Amino acid sequence: MGMRLALILAIAAFFLAYSAHAEEAAAEIDYLLTTVGSSNCVFIRNGKRHSAGDAEKHLRMKYRRGRRYAPTTEAFIENLASKSSMRNKLYHIDCPGEEITPFGEWLALRLATYRERQIDQGKVD
Repeated sequence: MGMRLALILAIAAFFLAYSAHAEEAAAEIDYLLTTVGSSNCVFIRNGKRHSAGDAEKHLRMKYRRGRRYAPTTEAFIENLASKSSMRNKLYHIDCPGEEITPFGEWLALRLATYRERQIDQGKVD
């Protein structure tokens, strides 16, 4: 009985840790999507320019449909947010006063800044 209880507790601990990690990733992804939507940037997808709001809507749809490909924020950026899944063409972003940038790089920079802020605020160990 002791071994069985230990196994059950180990499995429960694993799922709690996994759940916490999934919630953290979801919060980070939501932050990134909100940041895109509230930017003054133009999102370039398959050679066409889209508003920041349209970019946020499109990426939220991709995340909703492809969540299984985004267990981490990095996987979200790499697998869903960096390029067209149909044409395999990189997305870009054109922000005022900046060079046109591959969108995955833009998101990675914002993710790093977000995480630094979380550490500075004592929200992350």
